[in-house]
Amino acid sequence: MNHPALPGSKGHEYWKRDFTGSSGLFSFVLNKRLTDAELSAYLDHFSLFSMAYSWGGFESLILANQPEHIAAIRPDAEVDFSGTLIRLHIGLENVTDLLDDLAAGFARIV
Repeated sequence: MNHPALPGSKGHEYWKRDFTGSSGLFSFVLNKRLTDAELSAYLDHFSLFSMAYSWGGFESLILANQPEHIAAIRPDAEVDFSGTLIRLHIGLENVTDLLDDLAAGFARIV
């Protein structure tokens, strides 16, 4: 799980020094790199999460990036993972409904 408010996350010491709260924007890395077919099956069928970049708002958002794509756009940064990175923003929808939607997404890729 990547979120600066979590101890052990990159940049936590800066977040702790400079901030008193956080948003629902975070990411996590899957244990494997999804194939293109798996990635499509995972992302294309959410009912509550939309695919979009944003720093936040009322709607829940999801995106995925492969490690080699991140390395290509950030050549000076070390990409220290090999699985697919999932980026979420949690909006104002019902938490149980969001968890159910995510669980259905994970079921499509196992």
